[in-house]
Amino acid sequence: MKILNYTFVSLLAVSLISCKKDGKISGTGKDSVIAKKDSAVVPEIYKEYYGIYMGNFAGKEMITSEDGEEYEDFVNKRLSLKINRITKDSVYGQSIVNGNQRPFRGIFNESTKSFVLDEPGNDKTDGRFEIKISGDSITGKWNAFNKTAVKSPLKTIKLSKKEFVYNPNFMLDKDSDLVDWSNPKDFVEKYTDEETGKTESYTTSKNRVASEAIFNLNASKQKLTEKDLKNLRKLDLEIIKNSVFARHGYSFKKETYRYFFEQTDWYIPVSNNVDKDLSPMEKENVALLNRFIKYAEDKYDSFGR
Repeated sequence: MKILNYTFVSLLAVSLISCKKDGKISGTGKDSVIAKKDSAVVPEIYKEYYGIYMGNFAGKEMITSEDGEEYEDFVNKRLSLKINRITKDSVYGQSIVNGNQRPFRGIFNESTKSFVLDEPGNDKTDGRFEIKISGDSITGKWNAFNKTAVKSPLKTIKLSKKEFVYNPNFMLDKDSDLVDWSNPKDFVEKYTDEETGKTESYTTSKNRVASEAIFNLNASKQKLTEKDLKNLRKLDLEIIKNSVFARHGYSFKKETYRYFFEQTDWYIPVSNNVDKDLSPMEKENVALLNRFIKYAEDKYDSFGR
Protein backbone atom coordinates (compact mmCIF):
# COMPACT_ATOMS: atom_id res chain seq x y z
CA MET A 1 0.00 0.00 0.00
CA LYS A 2 2.90 2.38 0.77
CA ILE A 3 4.39 1.67 -2.67
CA LEU A 4 1.10 2.70 -4.31
CA ASN A 5 0.99 5.96 -2.28
CA TYR A 6 4.54 6.90 -3.20
CA THR A 7 3.80 6.16 -6.86
CA PHE A 8 0.69 8.40 -6.81
CA VAL A 9 2.58 11.32 -5.20
CA SER A 10 5.41 11.01 -7.72
CA LEU A 11 2.98 11.00 -10.65
CA LEU A 12 1.18 14.09 -9.25
CA ALA A 13 4.46 16.00 -8.92
CA VAL A 14 5.46 15.12 -12.49
CA SER A 15 2.02 16.20 -13.72
CA LEU A 16 2.28 19.60 -11.98
CA ILE A 17 5.75 20.21 -13.36
CA SER A 18 4.54 19.34 -16.83
CA CYS A 19 1.57 21.77 -16.51
CA LYS A 20 3.86 24.58 -15.45
CA LYS A 21 6.10 23.99 -18.44
CA ASP A 22 3.10 24.07 -20.78
CA GLY A 23 1.83 27.30 -19.12
CA LYS A 24 -1.54 25.72 -18.44
CA ILE A 25 -1.63 25.95 -14.67
CA SER A 26 -4.30 28.35 -13.40
CA GLY A 27 -3.96 31.07 -10.75
CA THR A 28 -0.93 33.25 -10.12
CA GLY A 29 1.19 31.75 -12.87
CA LYS A 30 -1.38 32.45 -15.56
CA ASP A 31 -2.08 35.97 -14.27
CA SER A 32 1.60 36.84 -14.27
CA VAL A 33 1.94 35.74 -17.89
CA ILE A 34 -0.97 38.00 -18.87
CA ALA A 35 0.53 40.89 -16.94
CA LYS A 36 3.81 40.47 -18.77
CA LYS A 37 2.03 40.45 -22.11
CA ASP A 38 0.02 43.57 -21.18
CA SER A 39 3.09 45.48 -20.07
CA ALA A 40 4.83 44.54 -23.30
CA VAL A 41 1.88 45.70 -25.41
CA VAL A 42 1.22 48.94 -23.50
CA PRO A 43 4.53 50.22 -22.14
CA GLU A 44 4.59 53.18 -19.81
CA ILE A 45 6.36 56.31 -21.03
CA TYR A 46 7.57 59.60 -19.55
CA LYS A 47 7.65 58.28 -16.00
CA GLU A 48 9.61 61.40 -15.04
CA TYR A 49 6.29 63.28 -15.22
CA TYR A 50 4.61 61.02 -12.67
CA GLY A 51 3.82 62.63 -9.33
CA ILE A 52 1.86 65.38 -7.60
CA TYR A 53 1.57 68.92 -8.92
CA MET A 54 0.10 71.61 -6.65
CA GLY A 55 -0.74 75.26 -7.03
CA ASN A 56 -3.21 77.88 -8.14
CA PHE A 57 -6.64 77.09 -9.55
CA ALA A 58 -8.15 80.51 -10.20
CA GLY A 59 -11.35 81.78 -11.77
CA LYS A 60 -13.86 84.61 -11.59
CA GLU A 61 -16.77 84.11 -9.20
CA MET A 62 -19.65 86.18 -7.92
CA ILE A 63 -18.96 87.13 -4.31
CA THR A 64 -21.43 88.42 -1.73
CA SER A 65 -20.04 91.04 0.66
CA GLU A 66 -20.98 91.39 4.34
CA ASP A 67 -23.38 94.15 3.29
CA GLY A 68 -25.16 91.79 0.92
CA GLU A 69 -23.77 93.34 -2.25
CA GLU A 70 -22.60 91.07 -5.07
CA TYR A 71 -19.50 91.65 -7.15
CA GLU A 72 -17.25 89.60 -9.42
CA ASP A 73 -13.66 88.87 -8.48
CA PHE A 74 -10.96 86.25 -8.92
CA VAL A 75 -11.03 83.41 -6.40
CA ASN A 76 -7.89 81.35 -6.06
CA LYS A 77 -8.22 77.76 -4.87
CA ARG A 78 -5.63 75.05 -4.36
CA LEU A 79 -5.45 72.22 -6.88
CA SER A 80 -3.60 68.93 -6.52
CA LEU A 81 -3.10 67.05 -9.77
CA LYS A 82 -1.60 63.58 -9.52
CA ILE A 83 -0.34 61.80 -12.65
CA ASN A 84 -0.17 58.06 -12.02
CA ARG A 85 0.44 56.50 -15.43
CA ILE A 86 1.24 57.55 -19.00
CA THR A 87 1.12 55.30 -22.04
CA LYS A 88 1.11 56.07 -25.74
CA ASP A 89 -2.69 56.02 -25.76
CA SER A 90 -3.81 57.12 -22.27
CA VAL A 91 -3.00 59.11 -19.16
CA TYR A 92 -4.42 58.20 -15.74
CA GLY A 93 -4.53 60.16 -12.50
CA GLN A 94 -6.66 62.18 -10.10
CA SER A 95 -7.47 65.76 -9.18
CA ILE A 96 -8.25 67.15 -5.72
CA VAL A 97 -9.96 70.51 -5.13
CA ASN A 98 -11.77 71.54 -1.93
CA GLY A 99 -11.52 68.00 -0.61
CA ASN A 100 -13.23 66.61 -3.72
CA GLN A 101 -11.11 63.85 -5.26
CA ARG A 102 -11.89 62.94 -8.88
CA PRO A 103 -10.19 60.46 -11.23
CA PHE A 104 -9.29 61.51 -14.74
CA ARG A 105 -8.23 59.90 -17.98
CA GLY A 106 -6.87 61.52 -21.11
CA ILE A 107 -4.15 61.71 -23.73
CA PHE A 108 -0.60 63.03 -23.90
CA ASN A 109 0.82 64.82 -26.94
CA GLU A 110 4.51 63.98 -27.05
CA SER A 111 5.46 66.71 -29.53
CA THR A 112 3.87 69.57 -27.58
CA LYS A 113 4.26 68.02 -24.11
CA SER A 114 0.58 68.73 -23.44
CA PHE A 115 -2.29 66.83 -21.84
CA VAL A 116 -6.04 66.74 -22.36
CA LEU A 117 -7.54 65.13 -19.25
CA ASP A 118 -11.22 64.46 -18.64
CA GLU A 119 -12.87 63.83 -15.28
CA PRO A 120 -15.69 61.23 -15.41
CA GLY A 121 -18.55 63.70 -15.88
CA ASN A 122 -20.91 62.12 -13.35
CA ASP A 123 -20.29 64.90 -10.81
CA LYS A 124 -21.48 68.46 -11.38
CA THR A 125 -17.98 69.78 -10.67
CA ASP A 126 -16.26 67.62 -13.33
CA GLY A 127 -14.49 69.14 -16.29
CA ARG A 128 -11.60 68.98 -18.74
CA PHE A 129 -7.98 69.92 -18.07
CA GLU A 130 -5.96 71.27 -21.01
CA ILE A 131 -2.46 71.66 -19.65
CA LYS A 132 1.15 71.81 -20.73
CA ILE A 133 4.14 70.49 -18.82
CA SER A 134 7.56 72.06 -18.71
CA GLY A 135 10.06 70.48 -16.37
CA ASP A 136 8.47 70.53 -12.92
CA SER A 137 5.74 73.03 -13.85
CA ILE A 138 2.24 72.70 -15.30
CA THR A 139 0.18 75.54 -16.78
CA GLY A 140 -3.13 75.62 -18.63
CA LYS A 141 -6.87 75.80 -18.08
CA TRP A 142 -9.87 73.83 -16.86
CA ASN A 143 -13.37 73.98 -18.34
CA ALA A 144 -16.45 72.67 -16.53
CA PHE A 145 -18.65 70.27 -18.47
CA ASN A 146 -21.73 71.82 -16.86
CA LYS A 147 -21.23 75.58 -17.14
CA THR A 148 -24.18 76.45 -14.89
CA ALA A 149 -23.42 74.02 -12.06
CA VAL A 150 -20.25 75.71 -10.79
CA LYS A 151 -19.46 79.28 -9.76
CA SER A 152 -16.48 79.55 -12.09
CA PRO A 153 -16.72 77.32 -15.20
CA LEU A 154 -13.32 78.43 -16.54
CA LYS A 155 -10.20 78.38 -14.40
CA THR A 156 -6.52 78.97 -15.06
CA ILE A 157 -3.93 76.56 -13.70
CA LYS A 158 -0.38 77.13 -12.50
CA LEU A 159 1.20 74.20 -10.64
CA SER A 160 4.60 73.00 -9.51
CA LYS A 161 5.75 69.48 -8.70
CA LYS A 162 5.67 68.44 -5.04
CA GLU A 163 6.85 65.32 -3.27
CA PHE A 164 4.54 63.95 -0.61
CA VAL A 165 6.35 62.64 2.45
CA TYR A 166 4.76 61.49 5.68
CA ASN A 167 6.77 62.76 8.62
CA PRO A 168 5.45 62.48 12.20
CA ASN A 169 7.78 65.34 13.17
CA PHE A 170 5.94 67.92 11.07
CA MET A 171 4.77 70.74 13.33
CA LEU A 172 2.54 73.78 12.83
CA ASP A 173 3.78 77.28 12.13
CA LYS A 174 3.61 79.35 15.32
CA ASP A 175 2.48 82.37 13.29
CA SER A 176 -0.67 80.46 12.27
CA ASP A 177 -2.78 80.59 15.41
CA LEU A 178 -5.70 82.26 13.61
CA VAL A 179 -7.56 79.12 12.62
CA ASP A 180 -11.06 80.08 11.58
CA TRP A 181 -10.40 83.31 9.68
CA SER A 182 -12.82 82.45 6.85
CA ASN A 183 -15.77 81.48 9.04
CA PRO A 184 -16.17 83.68 12.14
CA LYS A 185 -18.56 82.59 14.87
CA ASP A 186 -21.19 84.65 16.65
CA PHE A 187 -20.71 85.19 20.38
CA VAL A 188 -22.77 87.09 22.95
CA GLU A 189 -20.82 89.84 24.73
CA LYS A 190 -21.94 91.63 27.93
CA TYR A 191 -21.13 95.12 29.13
CA THR A 192 -22.29 97.54 31.83
CA ASP A 193 -23.91 100.79 30.77
CA GLU A 194 -22.11 103.61 32.62
CA GLU A 195 -25.19 105.82 32.82
CA THR A 196 -27.80 103.30 33.94
CA GLY A 197 -25.55 100.73 35.57
CA LYS A 198 -27.47 98.01 33.80
CA THR A 199 -25.80 95.01 32.22
CA GLU A 200 -26.49 94.84 28.50
CA SER A 201 -25.57 92.26 25.90
CA TYR A 202 -24.89 92.23 22.17
CA THR A 203 -23.86 89.69 19.54
CA THR A 204 -20.51 89.95 17.76
CA SER A 205 -18.51 87.83 15.35
CA LYS A 206 -15.10 86.52 16.29
CA ASN A 207 -12.44 84.65 14.40
CA ARG A 208 -11.41 81.62 16.39
CA VAL A 209 -7.81 81.61 17.58
CA ALA A 210 -6.03 78.51 18.85
CA SER A 211 -3.85 78.33 21.95
CA GLU A 212 -0.17 77.44 22.28
CA ALA A 213 -1.16 73.79 22.80
CA ILE A 214 -1.44 73.15 19.05
CA PHE A 215 2.26 73.95 18.66
CA ASN A 216 3.39 71.79 21.56
CA LEU A 217 1.29 68.61 21.35
CA ASN A 218 2.01 66.24 18.46
CA ALA A 219 -0.46 63.33 18.29
CA SER A 220 1.66 61.62 15.62
CA LYS A 221 4.75 61.48 17.79
CA GLN A 222 3.72 61.31 21.45
CA LYS A 223 1.18 59.27 23.40
CA LEU A 224 -1.38 61.75 24.66
CA THR A 225 -2.96 61.50 28.11
CA GLU A 226 -6.13 62.89 29.63
CA LYS A 227 -3.95 65.28 31.64
CA ASP A 228 -2.59 66.74 28.36
CA LEU A 229 -6.08 67.46 27.06
CA LYS A 230 -8.36 68.20 30.00
CA ASN A 231 -8.01 72.01 29.98
CA LEU A 232 -7.97 72.53 26.21
CA ARG A 233 -10.68 74.23 24.19
CA LYS A 234 -12.62 72.46 21.46
CA LEU A 235 -10.74 74.22 18.66
CA ASP A 236 -7.37 73.20 20.10
CA LEU A 237 -8.46 69.57 20.30
CA GLU A 238 -9.79 69.63 16.73
CA ILE A 239 -6.54 71.05 15.34
CA ILE A 240 -4.34 68.59 17.25
CA LYS A 241 -6.49 65.73 15.95
CA ASN A 242 -6.62 66.93 12.34
CA SER A 243 -2.88 67.57 12.29
CA VAL A 244 -2.54 63.77 12.31
CA PHE A 245 -4.63 63.48 9.15
CA ALA A 246 -2.87 66.43 7.53
CA ARG A 247 0.53 64.76 7.96
CA HIS A 248 -0.84 61.76 6.05
CA GLY A 249 -2.06 63.97 3.20
CA TYR A 250 -5.78 63.92 3.96
CA SER A 251 -7.79 66.20 1.67
CA PHE A 252 -10.05 68.19 3.99
CA LYS A 253 -13.57 68.92 2.83
CA LYS A 254 -14.17 71.35 5.68
CA GLU A 255 -12.97 74.80 4.69
CA THR A 256 -11.72 75.73 8.16
CA TYR A 257 -9.17 72.91 8.34
CA ARG A 258 -8.25 73.06 4.66
CA TYR A 259 -7.34 76.74 4.79
CA PHE A 260 -5.51 76.36 8.07
CA PHE A 261 -3.23 73.51 7.00
CA GLU A 262 -2.56 75.09 3.62
CA GLN A 263 -0.59 77.73 5.55
CA THR A 264 2.09 75.13 6.30
CA ASP A 265 4.88 74.33 3.85
CA TRP A 266 4.49 70.55 4.25
CA TYR A 267 0.76 69.90 3.79
CA ILE A 268 0.07 68.12 0.47
CA PRO A 269 -3.43 66.64 0.02
CA VAL A 270 -3.21 63.26 -1.72
CA SER A 271 -6.26 61.28 -0.58
CA ASN A 272 -9.77 61.62 0.86
CA ASN A 273 -9.28 58.58 3.11
CA VAL A 274 -6.07 57.98 5.06
CA ASP A 275 -7.52 55.97 7.98
CA LYS A 276 -5.55 52.84 7.07
CA ASP A 277 -2.30 54.82 7.08
CA LEU A 278 -2.50 55.90 10.71
CA SER A 279 -0.11 54.26 13.16
CA PRO A 280 -1.53 52.37 16.18
CA MET A 281 -0.51 55.25 18.45
CA GLU A 282 -2.14 57.82 16.18
CA LYS A 283 -5.38 55.83 16.19
CA GLU A 284 -5.36 55.73 19.99
CA ASN A 285 -4.69 59.45 20.21
CA VAL A 286 -7.47 60.27 17.73
CA ALA A 287 -9.92 58.16 19.74
CA LEU A 288 -8.94 59.98 22.95
CA LEU A 289 -9.22 63.38 21.26
CA ASN A 290 -12.67 62.50 19.91
CA ARG A 291 -13.84 61.77 23.47
CA PHE A 292 -12.72 65.20 24.66
CA ILE A 293 -14.02 67.02 21.56
CA LYS A 294 -17.50 65.66 22.19
CA TYR A 295 -17.85 67.57 25.47
CA ALA A 296 -15.45 70.49 24.96
CA GLU A 297 -16.48 74.12 24.46
CA ASP A 298 -14.86 77.12 22.81
CA LYS A 299 -14.55 80.09 25.15
CA TYR A 300 -13.02 83.42 24.19
CA ASP A 301 -12.22 86.42 26.31
CA SER A 302 -11.17 88.75 23.49
CA PHE A 303 -11.50 89.33 19.80
CA GLY A 304 -9.29 87.55 17.29
CA ARG A 305 -5.91 89.13 16.77
